[in-house]
Amino acid sequence: MRQYTDCAFVADNLSSDTLKEIGIQNCDVVIICIGEKVDVSVLTTMSVIEMGVPRVIAKALSPEQGAVLSKLGAEVVYPERDMALRLGKKLLSNNFLEYVSLCNQVEIRQIEVPNHLIGKSIEETEIRQKYRLNIIAIENGDETNIEVMPEYRLRQGDIIVVIGKVDNIDVFVNEV
Repeated sequence: MRQYTDCAFVADNLSSDTLKEIGIQNCDVVIICIGEKVDVSVLTTMSVIEMGVPRVIAKALSPEQGAVLSKLGAEVVYPERDMALRLGKKLLSNNFLEYVSLCNQVEIRQIEVPNHLIGKSIEETEIRQKYRLNIIAIENGDETNIEVMPEYRLRQGDIIVVIGKVDNIDVFVNEV
């Protein structure tokens, strides 16, 4: 963690005195990664917010814990839940490698180019017309092309990065 920030602290004793002693009040952002001990998580979050830290991000394991942390003023993250959802989605489909959900209905996904599209130009695939998807990048090995031209011919090993409505991406992925 220290490679990404000027100061990072790991503390076992999370009393207000300890937090002040390590200078937590001088931080721009504090991430509280206590999920299992709800009482400690809530009290630590409350203390850090009361000390005036501008941005507090707290881990929650349940919606109830998240609701309390949110009411205190923390941004709440659910890493275990989010990773389980992500893994479940990947297990349901072998046709995509990675995805980013922009909202409930829009995603960016990496999809291996199906065999029947190899050798076709982007224009010939009609991905935009048929599925209403936009190809925003093509990856192959260590190369990433973000200036995708209609005449580009898809090659073996290409991975297309598409953006579109989840339903449209699912139709495309299930048809290939």
